[in-house]
Amino acid sequence: MNVVIGWDIGGAHLKGARAENARIVDAVQLASPLRLGLTALADAFAAAKSRLGRPDRHVITMTGELADTFACRADGVEQITSLAVRALAPTPLSVYAGRVGFVSPDAVAVHVNDIASANWLASALLVAKACGTALFMDIGSTTTDIVPVRVGAVVARGYTDAHRLAVGELVYTGLVRSFLMAVATRAPFAGQWRSLVNENFATVADVHRILGSLPEDADQMATADGRAKTIVASRARLARMIGSDATDAEPERWAALARWFAEAQIRTILDGAMLVLSCAAMPDSAPVVGAGIGAALAREVARRLGRDHVAFATLLEVTPSARERACDCAPAAALAVLAASMPNR
Repeated sequence: MNVVIGWDIGGAHLKGARAENARIVDAVQLASPLRLGLTALADAFAAAKSRLGRPDRHVITMTGELADTFACRADGVEQITSLAVRALAPTPLSVYAGRVGFVSPDAVAVHVNDIASANWLASALLVAKACGTALFMDIGSTTTDIVPVRVGAVVARGYTDAHRLAVGELVYTGLVRSFLMAVATRAPFAGQWRSLVNENFATVADVHRILGSLPEDADQMATADGRAKTIVASRARLARMIGSDATDAEPERWAALARWFAEAQIRTILDGAMLVLSCAAMPDSAPVVGAGIGAALAREVARRLGRDHVAFATLLEVTPSARERACDCAPAAALAVLAASMPNR
């Protein structure tokens, strides 16, 4: 049996997926905020290994090199790789360098620009192979990837984060961690436009919690104020965004405000999708393939674009019990599957 574990090392979460003969049998996502240092990542690896078991080979990809723990992206790539080698020893490990395939840990310094934040490409390649032509959309806790694939090839214009941001293929909004002051500068409340307080008082997780659209276990980070993850506490955080207290209005008013923020976020993602589609020569029949913990948002974007929606997990061979987690951990799952056919270097 050929067993591979794919790892996606983000700035806030570690995701792992176990593939047995290219079939995903389990996946896991754990909080590991790199802004607090590397200890959280080491602890997450230890916890994930105990669940996923030992494979024949580990493969890693990353976006965590952007964390301000590191002096620069190159420093982040090298430190994250070194930690992964130690945490996953003695099993062999390869690093995903995107457009050049898999490389050994000794070669990461040469391929920093290929390795940094290349996780999106692993998922997009799998979508291209399975669907031929589609708009791939992975909505995670922090960001949204929007990647066009056509006739079995990834046709993204950008590769680096900077370029992908410029062309709409990377949108910095996600289901959990986005601060509301980054979603809008004002919001309608009680018949007035209210300017937002430019403080980290509330996140999009609070919005989706109030609306009942936050998937179970999706919010693994501490709240903005360190208080409870309840609807009542989320209302209090949301109220602070307009300089108020939750007791200043009825719960229905706060729910209406939450709906407005959710709509504003959808429009941001839709704008990115329409920018990508404006030059991707994508036929109307091409579906949106949705992945990530925010896959429900991708389904709604597909509806507004008038396109069919395909769940990422349906493109994988996956055990039923792991289907939802494989969707949440799309790059890790894709990496584990692709590793069987892409050579080491």
